[in-house]
Amino acid sequence: MATTQTSRIPFLGFVESPANKCWSLKKIRQVGFASFVGQRNRTQSFCVGRSYFSSSPRRIHNNGSGSGGGGGGGFIQKNCQDGSSSSSSNVEDDQNNKGLLLGAERDASGAVVGFSLIPQSGEEKAYAKVPNGEEDATADAETGDNIYIEINYTAIFVTAEAAPYSKTGGLGDVCGSLPRALAARGHRVMVVSPRYLNGGPSDKRFANAVDLHCPTKVYCFGGVQEVSFFHEYSDGVDWVFVDHPSYHRPGTPYGDVFGAFGDNQFRFTLLCHAACEAPLVLPLGGFTYGEKCLFLANDWHAGLVPVLLAAKYRPYGVYKDARSIIVIHNLAHQGVEPAVTYKNLGLPSDWYGAVEWVFPTWARTHALDTGEAVNVLKGAIVTADRIITVSQGYSREITTPEGGYGLHELLSSRKTVLNGITNGIDGNDWDPSSDVHIPSHYTLNDLSGKVLCKIALQEELGLPVRPDCPLIGFIGRLDFQKGIDILLSATPELMQDDVQFVMLGSGERQYEDWMRHMESLYPDNFRGWVGFSVPVSHRITAGSDILVMPSRFEPCGLNQLYAMRYGTVPVVHKTGGLRDTVENFNPYAQEGRGEGTGWTFSPLSRENLLAALRIAVGTYRDHKSSWEGLMKRGMERDYSWDNAAVQYEQVFGWAFVDPPYVKSNQKEDK
Repeated sequence: MATTQTSRIPFLGFVESPANKCWSLKKIRQVGFASFVGQRNRTQSFCVGRSYFSSSPRRIHNNGSGSGGGGGGGFIQKNCQDGSSSSSSNVEDDQNNKGLLLGAERDASGAVVGFSLIPQSGEEKAYAKVPNGEEDATADAETGDNIYIEINYTAIFVTAEAAPYSKTGGLGDVCGSLPRALAARGHRVMVVSPRYLNGGPSDKRFANAVDLHCPTKVYCFGGVQEVSFFHEYSDGVDWVFVDHPSYHRPGTPYGDVFGAFGDNQFRFTLLCHAACEAPLVLPLGGFTYGEKCLFLANDWHAGLVPVLLAAKYRPYGVYKDARSIIVIHNLAHQGVEPAVTYKNLGLPSDWYGAVEWVFPTWARTHALDTGEAVNVLKGAIVTADRIITVSQGYSREITTPEGGYGLHELLSSRKTVLNGITNGIDGNDWDPSSDVHIPSHYTLNDLSGKVLCKIALQEELGLPVRPDCPLIGFIGRLDFQKGIDILLSATPELMQDDVQFVMLGSGERQYEDWMRHMESLYPDNFRGWVGFSVPVSHRITAGSDILVMPSRFEPCGLNQLYAMRYGTVPVVHKTGGLRDTVENFNPYAQEGRGEGTGWTFSPLSRENLLAALRIAVGTYRDHKSSWEGLMKRGMERDYSWDNAAVQYEQVFGWAFVDPPYVKSNQKEDK
């Protein structure tokens, strides 16, 4: 067999060939049909068409109507002169372009099991699509040339939140952007998350999602639960929303002003069961995703998915070729509940050990407390095929006692399948040259608009307009993780240095009250915005000179990436993703031209934070050329999701190279 070669296929636009009246494919950019390839028993060719008219693909349904709400690739068939079927799309005839024919193969039952690209002439190379990591390239029988193979994946993201539909932090950003980046690279991608309805303006985010009229019953919590699925096709991704009354309530996805919802275990157990059913039952664009897919379970809310694949489906021969990846965004939250709730999870009784968790003696509440519990994230770690964290630094930290939250030994035992991939950012939303939320645009080559953003921010917040005064910004939750207590203790002394400080965030009441108090004490130097506003966060990012992030731990962090993109210099605690993304400033490197994009400090303390901020302020005031170099080096960095998507693809490949990590003996029919 010839050595396998891979080559990314550009998108294939369809043009009608006058010779045979079949629709051929003009290579424009990549498109994938990976989920349709299977075993080949009998071959019957027909031509298939698919067309994209803008940056957002237009799906062709099997009923012949074009819509943005299609899914998974639909087709319209018509007859060719040779008697085979073909598909058409609304693309103008192009008689001068030669393309590739997309031949479909059917098994004995007539079901489509494969596609292959057939060159119309010897000038084109032959390509083949293979599913989820299989490599099956052979030499062409006539020419001896290798057949180039494109490896595309069928990926199912399961998540509690996905922007712009639902978002409370970085998890929503990742699950809103990474699927789009993977879809743009030709993979078939579905995102499964709850359909949150709060009875307010946020409900309009789901306005374009249509009911698939596919009610599905799942068994958990001691009975049969029925869920519905809503669907929107956007940016190449099938967005599937699980609908159930438990998702219809005011508050965030996790709680309200009174704290976390008491039935979160039920709500997210339901999500996991529904997500496992979705690829099997939802005919998106006329085709289900099928069993050979890759599940990406994000945090504990989706942690039951790998366990369900191993315990509920694989013993019966379902999903036997599927793989799963647990993506850890924040290990501090693990989905721990009393052991008695195991019966609610819908798992076989003999799988209790997968989620069993026992607290150490010192962590128990009283002398009679046995410490027995179920830990959903632990179950995902022991059953998933691969483990990904959202930065390389965080992947190391979670294997230590300090950062592992009791799971460090387990994670260390699986270190060979643990990878860290730094998140990207949405370059369309976060671009100082086109941001709709900031008053003046600017670029790497023309920074004049940044000072105008600073002046506008000072005016908006009622601060004295002082373009030369260092303006420090903070954006984030007001809680212990973000180091707010350290910031609180350092701020009074910082105010003596003639700087301005702006904070945006909400969280613990004591910190919100502290912000109001500081504003009354320092009306010319401090402003605190209690709450969160996307437009205001953009204006603070653009208008600040320095962004401070004294987080105790930070799995990845996005605000420092946004800041550098906007020429705002970060000062961060050297931890997790902050360590990976912020390079410490060195003015003497590069023959005096300098290197670095900000300042990092460690260990976390009031004194170290003040020292780092004072060095940054001094550089801003006294070394303008060095400061401009810091700004430009930060803006030059590539923070797009494309880089992360390439790394995710590599991990996908590794997942399919090995057999499933947890194998179950298939049940015998009786």
